[in-house]
Amino acid sequence: MLSEFETQLLGVMMMLIMLGMGASLTFKDFRIAFRKPKGILIGLVCQYGIMPFVAYTLALLLGLAPALAIGLILMGCMPGGTTSNIFAYFSKGTLALSIMMTICSTLVAVAVVPLLLAFYSGLKDLPAEFTVPAGNVAQVLVVLIVPTLIGIVLRKWKPNVGATIELIGGLLGVFVILFLIVTWVPRNHMLLATTPWEVYVAAVGLGIVGMLLGFGLSRLFRQDPVRSRTIALETGIQNGPLAVLIVLLTFAGEKQQQVLLIPVLYSLFIVLTSSAVTVWFRRLSTREELARDQAKVVTGPARPVA
Repeated sequence: MLSEFETQLLGVMMMLIMLGMGASLTFKDFRIAFRKPKGILIGLVCQYGIMPFVAYTLALLLGLAPALAIGLILMGCMPGGTTSNIFAYFSKGTLALSIMMTICSTLVAVAVVPLLLAFYSGLKDLPAEFTVPAGNVAQVLVVLIVPTLIGIVLRKWKPNVGATIELIGGLLGVFVILFLIVTWVPRNHMLLATTPWEVYVAAVGLGIVGMLLGFGLSRLFRQDPVRSRTIALETGIQNGPLAVLIVLLTFAGEKQQQVLLIPVLYSLFIVLTSSAVTVWFRRLSTREELARDQAKVVTGPARPVA
């Protein structure tokens, strides 16, 4: 399903992307964020409360085979993807919140993801041959956290270098996804044509349902519309390449191809669905900005009290 070159490229690019994500932050950003942590906490609840549950529920309702079910559950347990920051930017969302949510969900993932995988795999009663060892998950996550921390240190040590790495990391995130789409889809068109509809519903539905529930929970906890839309994107956009790396490390042969199907399809379709949602969110934000500007014109500037 993935060539040797694509697999190696994915690993190298993930390291560079995480380096770029780390370079977008300073230790001061963490201090500022944790003074008002409500948005980040809501994001973590969405990421590790809603998404794994949605994945498990879809696997149950659609009656997916064990290999497909573990692929979907793994996808649901992943931290936020770095591409969510790009979509948050173009949707006129709160970019700082999006980046902090991605960083925090990735750091927390080392401890939380293995527990969630074990819990939902046991709940679905999946065969032992489709178990994802906690060590494999932790190994990949720890390896990716290292360049993130290096990026933060680089930003503090050499701000200009850090800013350049941040830009390169963001562009690489888009490049990797587009490259894999361009190379993978033509080569696997027969597989796409014969894949059952249930698999497409699972791969597409995970992101869409996650965004809807993420937005709803954010509004329930009184986050403003812009922050709620940011949290929605961060919730629905999972780290697909990370899930692919974990599958490649854990499984081999035919099992690997079967488990890979949903993470790969998810990574393909989340770009398309997120693009559509981003256009919609951007229009909403623009409309809200115009409404605020018009309200200022009508009311006029505040007059000093005599």
